[in-house]
Amino acid sequence: MVKRRLSSTIEDYLQSIYSLETEGERVISARLARWMRVSPPTAWATVQRMQRDGLINLDAKKTVHLTPQGRDLAESVARRHRLSERFLSDVLGLGWAEAHGEAHHFEHGMSELIEQRIMKLMNYPKTCPHGSPIPMPGVGATLDPSWAPLDTFALDERGTIRFISEELEEDLELLQYLESHALKPGREVVIREKVPSAGVLVLHNGDEDVSLGMQVASRIRAERV
Repeated sequence: MVKRRLSSTIEDYLQSIYSLETEGERVISARLARWMRVSPPTAWATVQRMQRDGLINLDAKKTVHLTPQGRDLAESVARRHRLSERFLSDVLGLGWAEAHGEAHHFEHGMSELIEQRIMKLMNYPKTCPHGSPIPMPGVGATLDPSWAPLDTFALDERGTIRFISEELEEDLELLQYLESHALKPGREVVIREKVPSAGVLVLHNGDEDVSLGMQVASRIRAERV
């Protein structure tokens, strides 16, 4: 069992695993390597260390699963990160990319007292700016199963954006692109064009047509209107 304070690296891995599990994605070390932007051997070594420390279990197919202890810690990390993003964005006025980058520094040093004070100051926000639920202690975080990936929407179908995957947030240029084109939770969009052969989807956000790669669209969920 881990008694010491976790390193920022382990906290980042925990949050990545937690986020992928929340989205219903299978978690393997290769997927974590892509998310963390490290080599597969580096990710595998970290996964083995986390297993040794009782934070995760690996099944016969090498799928990563959080242990109860790991899940509690992961929820704490996710809560601090998402709360940090909300605070930096809403209170300090940082853009999405800036808030995401600064949150990585802010969250690792956030005490429980500061966490509670920010929560109260902001009237207990439910999500980060990108729609990821802020998990409450003992409650966890879930996504509404009725929300569907944008790439599954038909032509001329409308939806209200509800959630942008945290995995997409690691691409700061993409994050800036989404924010600059108002592709945010709460925004209603309509599908204008789908070109599977080119891997492109075009949607209208109420003001302009915006192009997205199909892979990106698959990680943005919307509520059908």
